[in-house]
Amino acid sequence: MAKYILLDTETTGAGDDDRIIQLGYMVLDGKNVEVYNEMCSTEVAISYGAMEVHGITPEMIEGKPSCRETSAFQKLCELNTSDNVLIIHNAPFDLGMLTKENFSSQMRLIDTLRCARHLFDEEESHRLQYFRYRLGLYKIEQDEAESLGIEVKAHDAIGDVLVLKLFLTELRKRLQERYEGANPIDKMVELTKTPVFYTRALKFGKYKGKTLTEIADMDKGYLNWMLGNMDSLDEDMRYSIERVLTS
Repeated sequence: MAKYILLDTETTGAGDDDRIIQLGYMVLDGKNVEVYNEMCSTEVAISYGAMEVHGITPEMIEGKPSCRETSAFQKLCELNTSDNVLIIHNAPFDLGMLTKENFSSQMRLIDTLRCARHLFDEEESHRLQYFRYRLGLYKIEQDEAESLGIEVKAHDAIGDVLVLKLFLTELRKRLQERYEGANPIDKMVELTKTPVFYTRALKFGKYKGKTLTEIADMDKGYLNWMLGNMDSLDEDMRYSIERVLTS
């Protein structure tokens, strides 16, 4: 039977040289839940911006094993088979960090961020903490945390995994409303592979308040500039820009 691995990391930052300093995940195996949560050391300094987000300081990881040496990482490698399902919110980021540890996932992938963009397309944001409040998950997370022996902390790897577990239930409900009769896991895997076309107005830049289609009618050069110069664009935004440019 497939096991479901809900995973999150905390890192020294978001750059090419940054590394994992906390690896947290839950393994759902039928009714059994196993929790793995370990800090790890790295030679890369933690940026102050990252500390502001997750609160992990150099003193907290001093003397800890490297990511690859942790029992959490080694167990993750054992779980890394095509029978299992890896579930992450904003998977490209965490998978990119794991790649730096020579981890290449063989599991089926569910990116709950992309699924949320498909299934909660009317929402103004799709961040995990947004849904924590939007769906009232914060009201029930403490009971869930106590049952699993987890301390709830915002932007903590295992704390975010707890929220992810609760959010996954809401995703499944929405999916079953939209795709009646579909296998929820298979459908979420499919949605993860399906790019999202952005139809909402941009919240940033020269044409803030305009949709990509409107911008394409006015200034295709700006969209080409975005593709060539804005490294922070996610896969869905790049897909959307390329689609309006070729339509």
